[in-house]
This record gives sequence, structure tokens and C-alpha cells, in this order.
Amino acid sequence: MDRRNFFQLAAGSALVAFQNNAVERAAAATRSISDKSPQEVASDEDYWGEIRNAFSIDRNIINLNNGYVSPAPRVVQDALRRYLEYSDMGPVHTMINVLERQVETVRRRIAETAGCDPEEIAITRNASESLENAQYGIDLKAGDEVLTTNQDYPRMLTTFRQRERREGIVLKTISFPVPPPSMDDLYQRFENAVTPKTKLILVCHITNRTGQIFPVKRICQMAHARGIPVIVDGAHAFNHFPFKISDLDCDYYGTSLHKWTCAPIGTGFLYVRKSRIANTWSMMASSDTQVDDIRKFEEIGTHPAANHNAISDALIFNENIGIHRKAARLRYLRDRWANRLAQNPKCKILHSQDPEQSCGIGFLSFNGVDAGKMYGSLWNKYSILTAHVPHEEYTGLRITPHIYSTVRDIDFFAEMVEKEVKNA
Repeated sequence: MDRRNFFQLAAGSALVAFQNNAVERAAAATRSISDKSPQEVASDEDYWGEIRNAFSIDRNIINLNNGYVSPAPRVVQDALRRYLEYSDMGPVHTMINVLERQVETVRRRIAETAGCDPEEIAITRNASESLENAQYGIDLKAGDEVLTTNQDYPRMLTTFRQRERREGIVLKTISFPVPPPSMDDLYQRFENAVTPKTKLILVCHITNRTGQIFPVKRICQMAHARGIPVIVDGAHAFNHFPFKISDLDCDYYGTSLHKWTCAPIGTGFLYVRKSRIANTWSMMASSDTQVDDIRKFEEIGTHPAANHNAISDALIFNENIGIHRKAARLRYLRDRWANRLAQNPKCKILHSQDPEQSCGIGFLSFNGVDAGKMYGSLWNKYSILTAHVPHEEYTGLRITPHIYSTVRDIDFFAEMVEKEVKNA
């Protein structure tokens, strides 16, 4: 069976027809609200109901931990299944000769969304793989300082600590209050921490804890004026709120696509500024013929083509909604529970309410209530899934709804928190 006949067969199934109908309805719903502002659309439950129907989620739990990994809409799941089934018809030909070549189309589509050259995009399995390529790939010597914060993702801190043990580099971390008073404050903390020994900066675009957005472009410009390259951890940023990588002026950018993009689990990308590719080692060995080739960062051995090929369907799904509408909806859902619980003396909101400093990620802390026990109560009693996020300076629950989440879900969550803190 050739590729065209296979896809014709798949498209004829009742399941695919049902799934395509959900996507078509979501697209029609978007056309119907095209004259409304993102803020107006954010509270339009009829519209978001159509978007929700494009997902095959478990309706018996309330998932407020989409920051870990998000479900893919049906159209993405269906694409993944088609590619997997076609791969298994004869992998040497169907997967390697046919499907793997299509990764170049995926690369181009990611670059269009990210606002950069396709030859600066390596397709990876997650943000950790992306960022570690940069973290291990940059030459450093004993005594060189790497500057970041103590609220960066633990795996990224562990990566540099291993280089500390192995090569004698120095990891220097700075702290910042949650929420911080301003973007200026965050910028100044980085600027004041730079020394002549600083050879590399790692900064989160948005943190995985309280969802704090950083002034990335200003930090990059400050660093470049001193000859320091910058790695940006964008694990939670891409397709979460509007931006273009080309506007950040960073040297490296790593993200996961199975979070806010809703692509298949095990997908991400690494951006490397073209002028940096040749001098950055790939984490897994690549040949000297690939020195200037962004694809050297994709050398991981045999892997499925289905996962990365289905990224295109996720990108199109997001484009149909629109990033400004999506960001407005995520902020609307976060503010709905946060503004309510902020009135409770036993609750503390630790994310910034400034729309320039935050989006869909919210953080709930407590006065006199154990956050770990609250996490357990919400899950065991009410099937509400959150994320317990301890830290040496604060602790609490990270709350991350997604575009399929309902106002009823959010209100029930807030009501059960109120009930539990009352009885604590």
C-alpha cells in the first residue's frame, strides 16, 4: 500500500470523521468570534466549549496540572496514530524513507511560529534535552561562572552542578521575591550579579514554579554587551503567550511542545542562533561534516517519526484559536480562582498579577495550612489534580488550567480550597 492509499483509508474511518468534525466545529466557532477582542472571547463559555470538545479528556477529574504535560486534541492524536500505523507497515521504508523526510516541513512550520530561520531549529523530545545540548555544548573551563536563579528548573541546575563536579566551573544562583516588585527589579538582580568571571547566563522565560516572566531581551542585551551568551529556558512559554524568539535576542532557546502547544508527548525544540551552531558541541556525537548543521543536535539514534510529524497538527490547532485569545483565556481562568482565594486570610497568591509578568500559571500558598496535605486532599477527596511545588524559600501549589478547562472546574477548585482551609 502506498502512502496516498493509506491516508485515504484512514480518512474514511468513522473515528477520523468524528474527530475531524470536532476540529471543524472549533474552527467555525473561531470564525464566529473573529470580531471580538481577546478579552471578550476569554469569558465566552460557548466558544471554549467547542474548543473543549476537540479534546478526549477524562471528564471525571479536574486537571489543573497541565504545566507538567498537556493532553493533545483529537486531531493530533489521530495524526500520531496514522503515522505510527504507517511506520509499522515497513519501518525501513515507511518511517525512514517517507515519514522522516517530512520533519523538514515540521521544522519550517515551527520556525514560522517562532519567528526565526528553520536552520536554527532542532527538533527534540523535550525542553530538558534541548537545554542540555546547550548547557553541555558550550565550552567552559575551571573557574568560569554560570549565572542563573535558584528558582530555575531542577534538572537544569543539576546539569550545571554536574559540570561543577566534573570540570570545576562555578554555578552562581541569585534569588528573587515572589512575586517580584517589577521587571526592573529582576533585570537589576542579573545585572548586579555579573562579574568578570561570568561566561554564561541561563534565564527562564517563564518559571515553572510561580509562572514569573522575565525581561529576557534586556538581560540578553546586557549580557551581549559584555560578551556573554544567554540560554533561555522556554519550557512553559511557547504557545502560552505571544512572543517571537527573534525578538528576544537570545543565543539558545529550549522548549517542550507537549505542554502549552498540546503536541504529542515527547516533543520539543532547540533554537540556536546561526552564528553559535558551529561552536556548540552536540550532546550526542555528530560528525565533522555537521559542524554548521542544526541537525547535529537531533543525533539521538533511531526514534519514531510519528511524534515529531504530528507537531504540525498541533501548530495548526493553535493557529486556529490564535495566541492572543489563548493567552487571554488562560489569564482569565487563573484570575478567576486567584482573585477569589486572595480574599481568604489563609491563602496567599505568589504569582504576579501584572499581565506583563505572568499568564496562565498561578501559585497558591497558605498561612498555617500544609500545602502537601492540601494537595492530597484535593486529589483524594475531589479528584482535583494540582502540583505540589516545594522550595527552600516558599512552598505551595502550582495551578495550571488549560484551554479545555471550564469555569465550573475553576469555581469548584476554589470552593474546595475554601472548604479545606476552613477545616484545617
